Amino acid sequence: MRKTLWLLVLLAPVGAACTHAQAKTTPDMPGLAMPAPPPRDVEPTEVEPPAPVPLVIEPARNTSPRPRPATPPVRIEPKAPEPPKTEPPPAPPVVEPPKPAEEPVKPPTTLQTTPATAEGEVERGIRASLQHATADLNRVDYRALNADARTQYDMAKGFVRKADEAIRTKNLLFAKNLAEKAAAIAAQLAGR
Repeated sequence: MRKTLWLLVLLAPVGAACTHAQAKTTPDMPGLAMPAPPPRDVEPTEVEPPAPVPLVIEPARNTSPRPRPATPPVRIEPKAPEPPKTEPPPAPPVVEPPKPAEEPVKPPTTLQTTPATAEGEVERGIRASLQHATADLNRVDYRALNADARTQYDMAKGFVRKADEAIRTKNLLFAKNLAEKAAAIAAQLAGR
């Protein structure tokens, strides 16, 4: 009895669902039928293409050449015949002496653009520019400068430092360039 009761309890929702499982349809309404579309009467329209327009004629230009200044004729003087060239006898081949087992490694040499005789004079000029720049920078009150001027001041100080390093490494061209930049910025900041 219990089993049947359980069976009925379990099957009751299934049976109830089956009684209501019919699809609802809308009733046919005879008055709402869609009418057929009207016939299309398309009349062909013939458009005549526009007549071609002739090109615009450009006004005549003055094409006469400009008079050129008269140039004197060039005289070509005959050259004196050159004496025949004599080639020196070929030099005997150079025999290299045998190399020692190990050569000490040499540091790379720096490329010098100034002659060794003028090096001292160039270095003195660079040092003078650096002294002027340092003197101008020492006259400037750093606290009174705005942000842009402080950046310029720091940049000039950096140029002075780098120029000193370049002088120590004998890179005089670079040092001169840096010293000139530092002097120009320092002069502007000092108000010259």
